[in-house]
Amino acid sequence: MSKVGIIANPVSARDIRRIISHAGNLPINDRANIVLRMLTGLAAVGVNEVVIMPENGGIRTQLMRTITREARSGAKRFPNVTYLKMPVTCTAEDSAEAARRMHDQGVGAIVVLGGDGTNRVVASHCGNTPIAGVSTGTNNAFPELREPTITGLAVGLAVTRQVPTEHAFAYNKRLEVTVNDQREIALVDVAVVAERYVGARAIWKTDSFRDLFVTFGSPDGIGMSSIVGLLAPVDRLAPEGRRVRLVPLGQAKTRLCAPIAPGLIDLVGIGSVEKILPETIYLPSVSAGTLALDGERELTFSETDDVGIRLQTDAFRTINVPQCMAYAAKHGLLNTEAETMPRAAQ
Repeated sequence: MSKVGIIANPVSARDIRRIISHAGNLPINDRANIVLRMLTGLAAVGVNEVVIMPENGGIRTQLMRTITREARSGAKRFPNVTYLKMPVTCTAEDSAEAARRMHDQGVGAIVVLGGDGTNRVVASHCGNTPIAGVSTGTNNAFPELREPTITGLAVGLAVTRQVPTEHAFAYNKRLEVTVNDQREIALVDVAVVAERYVGARAIWKTDSFRDLFVTFGSPDGIGMSSIVGLLAPVDRLAPEGRRVRLVPLGQAKTRLCAPIAPGLIDLVGIGSVEKILPETIYLPSVSAGTLALDGERELTFSETDDVGIRLQTDAFRTINVPQCMAYAAKHGLLNTEAETMPRAAQ
């Protein structure tokens, strides 16, 4: 039996960046439709069981209405769907708890509907279970933009082992951040802000940024990692990262126009860009401030704190959707032979 978990965040893309940058906000009906398209892809390649995180946002109601209606009509386009029995707090802890429980149940993969923040929470608590991201957040640097039906097909091909492991999965980098005994991770970037407050957690003002540590950055990316993508791109699979030292615009010899959120392009003062190597501890440029992980303020630190930022390679696994689909095409995994009619019936 092949089982897949789905964690659909009903409130992703609702932070302050959406208000000031014109970022999109998917209605609940659209989120439910994304899950339905995922389910169709999963069922088509043999996944027969899916477990989903419960929520109070309305996705479940929309989803089960459609599944029940199609079941009554005799259609069998979807796997069997159940929901985790767990409390709903309407916080990030729901995603964390769901990831833990899905890992304990032995699901073959977890599909995450959300942005960088939701994927980070799931990756922090899913153990060695591979994940696949579907972009529904404000900043979607980590989850690649792709039709959910295709993601469903690829995940299904991977967990049913129709695609070999070396093609089905990819290992990913992450940044580990420590403040004394406290430890957090970031999948894409860590920004050091020279202000000691959390407040509105999502970051969008760049004038107080002093450091940016990035696992990968593409020239066509969005968010803080776009700064690296436009200065010194680094691939997701490269065994290194980047650090950008940021300075106030009045002191900068180089000013970069960067898309730091959907619809929000800002000038950033560039001091220097350097390579960061795995398993090396890096220190912030300022002695006190805030650490923002994948776009959200998480940790504050002062002059007396022990702070370190470290790049880890091969830290967690994702479904390699392009490779899965390429393998399926090359080996005809989605092909079927037409039945030959008996000669007497022709």
